[in-house]
Amino acid sequence: MGQLSSSPPPPQAVELRRWTLSEGADLRGLRASLHEELTGDVLGEGEALEEVPELVVLIATELATNALRHGRPPTIVRLLATDDHLVLDVADHDLGSLPELASTQHEGAGGRGLQLARALSLDVGWYATGTTKNIWASFPRTARLGGARHA
Repeated sequence: MGQLSSSPPPPQAVELRRWTLSEGADLRGLRASLHEELTGDVLGEGEALEEVPELVVLIATELATNALRHGRPPTIVRLLATDDHLVLDVADHDLGSLPELASTQHEGAGGRGLQLARALSLDVGWYATGTTKNIWASFPRTARLGGARHA
């Protein structure tokens, strides 16, 4: 298993939105709410997302699932922004374990959330505060992604 680099997200990032999750059933609401935050549109049943919002929602779901499964509740998901990037920051309250990249496993075995985040985002890292362990992933920010309403 590999280690994930330890570093905080960009210090100039501002929080756009925050979600608190206590169980897996909360993930569906996170996906819908995050999509609306990114695009300004409600996602219809069966509708596909544009590329970057789809990646952000996918990685948010993967990281939040990991936090719910392996961390201590509540899981806190934050969407942050800089002028050029969106940053997902997912926190759990288990300071006793370090985030590790899953080793090669059989397909369907799970444990690939961090690998997906590394493959599909610009950068991924983690840091700890006095009460939380946070995993973050950054994405390119376009005018349509969290720009007009929060600029």
